[in-house]
Amino acid sequence: MMTMVKQMVAVVVVVIVAAVVAEAGDTNGVFSPCSDAKVKRFDGFTFGLAFSQKDSFFFNKTQLSPCDRRLSLGSTNSQLAVFRPKVDEISLLTVNSTNFNSISNGVYMVAFAGRKYAARSTPVLVADSQHTITSFTMVLEFKKGTLQSFYWKKFGCSKCSKKSAFVCLNGQDCAVKSSNCKHQGGSIDCNISIQLIFSGIDKKLTPLNSWYELKNLRQYSLYGLYSNIRDAIMDQYNDF
Repeated sequence: MMTMVKQMVAVVVVVIVAAVVAEAGDTNGVFSPCSDAKVKRFDGFTFGLAFSQKDSFFFNKTQLSPCDRRLSLGSTNSQLAVFRPKVDEISLLTVNSTNFNSISNGVYMVAFAGRKYAARSTPVLVADSQHTITSFTMVLEFKKGTLQSFYWKKFGCSKCSKKSAFVCLNGQDCAVKSSNCKHQGGSIDCNISIQLIFSGIDKKLTPLNSWYELKNLRQYSLYGLYSNIRDAIMDQYNDF
């Protein structure tokens, strides 16, 4: 699968850092996002994010996993990020967006993991020629330790209303006007942040509880909980 990727996306993981060797207590020895894993709470879990044109994720009008060789991601300047967060630990992931200009006709993001179950999210818009969406929340749904699905949780545009540097897309997403991004000469860091939460039960039938912390996540924000990152980012909303 890695041969399909022409460029690697620079990746920073806040809270959880992808490790080459599993940490103590981590029973999951699967490190490829294209292999199946059965996990317990606090195991590491590897998944990927693919960035490409929306049509690139479909074959004969059916959405496939980026692990599927029938997709032609290698011919569309597709990019890949791989993460290994701990199951049921609320995490904040960030992705460098400066290379997205090489993807034409809009940049869409798909989360994926596994081979037999081939879980993948719906494609979600990240950037087009005029806008970049910088904040996402993703839920990973497990059944008896096996990933069943990814889905994106939307919270509307209250954070960006009446701010000149931002616009509300489709009534759901706050987006930065691309001309205000640092890589286009502006003052706003337009790297992508993804708040990650878990739902369902693990292989030992233990409930995954981070889903229930979503309300607190929105109230206090992971940015504020870890290294005051929230203040640095959200101040951008207040300055425009």
